[in-house]
Amino acid sequence: MSDKESAEMKQQETKDGISRRNMLLGMGAAATMAYAGSTSAAAAKEHDHSKHSTQLPELMNAVNDCTDKGRRCISHCLVSFTEGDMELAECASKVQEMMSICGGFAYLVASNSSYNKEYSRVCEKVCKDCAKECRKHEKHIECEACANACDDLVDAIKLSIT
Repeated sequence: MSDKESAEMKQQETKDGISRRNMLLGMGAAATMAYAGSTSAAAAKEHDHSKHSTQLPELMNAVNDCTDKGRRCISHCLVSFTEGDMELAECASKVQEMMSICGGFAYLVASNSSYNKEYSRVCEKVCKDCAKECRKHEKHIECEACANACDDLVDAIKLSIT
């Protein structure tokens, strides 16, 4: 397209407010959206959504609570470290392991994984070890809460999976 033709086209667009080309593009986009909306609405009515959320909500809540309490415990340990107190070093290490394992387990539980049973055994073992270490420091509210959450998760695993 020459510069002259381009200038004439721009003049026409300014005069009319919109070009035929842009109008056609807009109409095509609107038609595409309307079609996509109608097909996805029909598919949503026929599609079974019952398995889109976890089938083990109590276990999911226990896993999330455990990782939440673990984060709080780690934060408490870090404050102690900055104050020069290294008493909680082993506790922080066990909590870090627990959070790593429980983080993965949370994804599996949320997606109703076929690996839940096998993975739950590792999670259960790590939570027992974490609770045992945190119990040594029960004078710290965060350590006690983490130990309790780990024990609760072990119980939830036993009730839900085994």
